[in-house]
Amino acid sequence: MARSKTPTPSADPRAQWLQLDRQLCFALYSSSLAMTKLYKPLLLPLGLTYPQYLVMLVLWEADGLSVGQLGRRLLLDSGTLTPLLKRLEQQGLVERRRAGDDERRVDLFLTPAGRRLRAQALDIPEKLACASACELDELASLTQRLHALRTRLAAASSD
Repeated sequence: MARSKTPTPSADPRAQWLQLDRQLCFALYSSSLAMTKLYKPLLLPLGLTYPQYLVMLVLWEADGLSVGQLGRRLLLDSGTLTPLLKRLEQQGLVERRRAGDDERRVDLFLTPAGRRLRAQALDIPEKLACASACELDELASLTQRLHALRTRLAAASSD
């Protein structure tokens, strides 16, 4: 019969930081999973997955971006973006065009259907705020703090 092992307390005070619930990485990871799960039923009527929604958010802000610009904005490489963009194009939401001044560059444009979809998405942030039981200013503050953390982590990882 197998016995479960109970960890013995360590004399080293750093050991407490090895507990799962004290890990920032796990808090961010599990929150991301919960967020994506929450978005799924909200995005279903739009016919979008969460990554596709992120692409659409960027294009609703600035139509006509290159794939490279979109990738930098979303922190994704073209290998990840290409299948997403193909599906959005098949859905009739975006159009990919070779740039006239540089055939290596592919620019992205919303179709009329892609522009109309924005109106259907307008309620999503409010529904998310309600589901989180957070005030909008609390969510805005948390978002700013996470952006600052991401910037510091990116700087540390590039050293």
